Formats: sequence, structure tokens, C-alpha cells
Amino acid sequence: MTSLELPGSPLPLVDSESVYCLNRSQLHEARRLVFTEPASAARLGPELERIEATFDRNERAALAFVVIDRLLGDGPRP
Repeated sequence: MTSLELPGSPLPLVDSESVYCLNRSQLHEARRLVFTEPASAARLGPELERIEATFDRNERAALAFVVIDRLLGDGPRP
């Protein structure tokens, strides 16, 4: 597998050495929670809009990876 990079971004998203992967069913469920499920969509939708309006693409990718890492319990906490 080759490295995939965001346009204009030095942050590689797919790496042959990566132990993380995104599963299509997990992504589908995440989209459902953010866009369809009433209670979570009401909280997550505005936050997503704020993040997308505030941060550039590379910053959003970095934030996503750190959030996933923290969910896994592997990330350092400052």
C-alpha cells in the first residue's frame, strides 16, 4: 500500500506501517450519529460545522487522528 496524502498537506493518511484502519460499517455508523440520529446529531452537527469552519484540512485530519488515538487509550495526555 502506498502513502495517501491530503492535497496540500504533509500528513499521510494511509501508511503501509499503520496499525489503524477505518471500517466502512464504522464510518456508516459515525455518519448516522452525526447526521441522522436526533440527539447526537443535535450536538455533533454544530461542532462539526465549527471545526470545519475554523481549522484547515490538515488540522482537521490531525485532530481526527488524536481523537481516535485517545479513544483507544494510547495517546499521551498533556
